Amino acid sequence: MNNTTHSVKAKEIEKKWYVIDAADRPLGRVASEVAKLLKGKHKPTYSTHLDCGDNVIVINSDKIVLTGNKLNQKVYRRHSGYIGGLKETPYKDLMANSSDKALLLAVKGMLPKNSLGRQLLTNVRVFKGSEHNHEAQKPLNWEF
Repeated sequence: MNNTTHSVKAKEIEKKWYVIDAADRPLGRVASEVAKLLKGKHKPTYSTHLDCGDNVIVINSDKIVLTGNKLNQKVYRRHSGYIGGLKETPYKDLMANSSDKALLLAVKGMLPKNSLGRQLLTNVRVFKGSEHNHEAQKPLNWEF
């Protein structure tokens, strides 16, 4: 009787490509689904310390919605590191000008804060329109 636990190796991981249509969906719901696909939590071979997730293409990021009154109340803050270097951008402006950046920031916040998280973030591509340039990878539609 073999009672050993199988640990997946990096060369055994098979990566797929998925397309998510973000039109008329809440920002957080799309971001959490993208983070789940990037980490590989939907696979039986999931391992916390490896990049066993898939590549994700998100289209129609300009049609993502924010629920409630978040569009007017939520603020994106960043700091330059210098005194008085706090920059604030309302989400109304962020969604109008760079909705792809808003989605990437949301996904980044849901990934691990280490080198693995930075590596996983390179596997997501966000497009404002419904067209993308990754047809050669034969991406599958992901419904949730």
